Amino acid sequence: MDNTDKILLPKNKGPYFGKLQVQVICEAGSRPIDIATVKIYNRDDPDTLIDTLTTDYSGLTKQIDLPAPSLDYSMEPPGERPYSEYILIVTAQGLKTVIIDGVQIFPESSSRQRVVMPRNTDSDESSMVIVIQPHYLYGNYPLKVYEDEVKEMPESNNLPPIVVPEFLVVRNGIPSDFNAEDYFVEYRDYIKNVVSSICYPNWTADTINAIILTTLSFAMNRFYTNWYQRQGYTFNITSSPAYDQLWIYGRNIYDNISVAVDYMFNLFLARPGILQPILTQSCRGTLTDCSKMLSIWGAKLLGDTGYDVMFILHFYYGDDLYISYTDEIASVIYPWQGTDLSIGSSGGNVNALQKMLDLIARAYLVIPTLEEDGIFGPVTERAVKNYQNLVLLPATGIVDAATWYSMFRTYSQLLNAERKCV
Repeated sequence: MDNTDKILLPKNKGPYFGKLQVQVICEAGSRPIDIATVKIYNRDDPDTLIDTLTTDYSGLTKQIDLPAPSLDYSMEPPGERPYSEYILIVTAQGLKTVIIDGVQIFPESSSRQRVVMPRNTDSDESSMVIVIQPHYLYGNYPLKVYEDEVKEMPESNNLPPIVVPEFLVVRNGIPSDFNAEDYFVEYRDYIKNVVSSICYPNWTADTINAIILTTLSFAMNRFYTNWYQRQGYTFNITSSPAYDQLWIYGRNIYDNISVAVDYMFNLFLARPGILQPILTQSCRGTLTDCSKMLSIWGAKLLGDTGYDVMFILHFYYGDDLYISYTDEIASVIYPWQGTDLSIGSSGGNVNALQKMLDLIARAYLVIPTLEEDGIFGPVTERAVKNYQNLVLLPATGIVDAATWYSMFRTYSQLLNAERKCV
């Protein structure tokens, strides 16, 4: 391990920029808002307007380049803040103005800020303000309290299967804070938020993927063992890094992290002879600062040295840890059948695909309408490509598991939502 002791990184020359795209959704109906206005200000100079953007039929602005600090600041434990912070003021007719204060832009990274706009009411025309907390590696957060990585379960001859939840109920505070708000958060969105909050998006893919896996397994352990419910609480997990993992309400999500989670969301970490996902804990330390936990800066160091995901995981959790998965996904009425769909595919799976696309196309006009004929032809392929572009997945026109489950999530949201936004 001598070559992990120190890495001489070349100094990076500026100027530096990060990319930001804003997506505006109506809270009533979960549908995109076109002609919403997004004004962008630098938090360090809030009186100077940087740009004004307008959303399209998909509720998306164009992607904009924003100044960011030197890339050097992201490569070692902070001194200087490694990201710039921006303020977004989002307005749309008939909807409450939303102000996002503290959007975090890293150099050489792209991200998307999702803005959900509530209806305006005659009784309350005030703005909705969301203040983004500092990043885990830069802010002053409490240390994680180590716990046993395997939880005792009630005695039973039939342990439940491991199922990916549709939602996690997140308490935005410590467990005992009964004044803290509880949020229903879609499982993949929760994972994307945590990973975007605890590691930097301009790190190596192996480091980021190792952190994604630890985040997934930790969340799955909390859900599978009903850890908090068995203590009398009504939530699944908290946003406190002292107890769980840092989750920051309303933050922007980095594109590379979003795509990686979409392809990995049903994975978790396991040990031989243990059914439950392992509670894989992490900390802000350097290489070996935190006993039995993954040190985030140490994982970054190993990734920079060229070590892969499994080496990083084994370095911190032991050689018997392995990656497992489950095909049990909660609330999926059209389960993935395990075979990619593309030009020439036919049958019931294609019918289900076309049914989902048909509803999605009513909300997102960039997706062409198509006949539900059970035949995967050029129009279906174009609809799939346009959907993949919309959600930042590789626009191959081929429906793999990541595209299928992403599409079902969007379909389910629209199916259960109100039909129009006034």
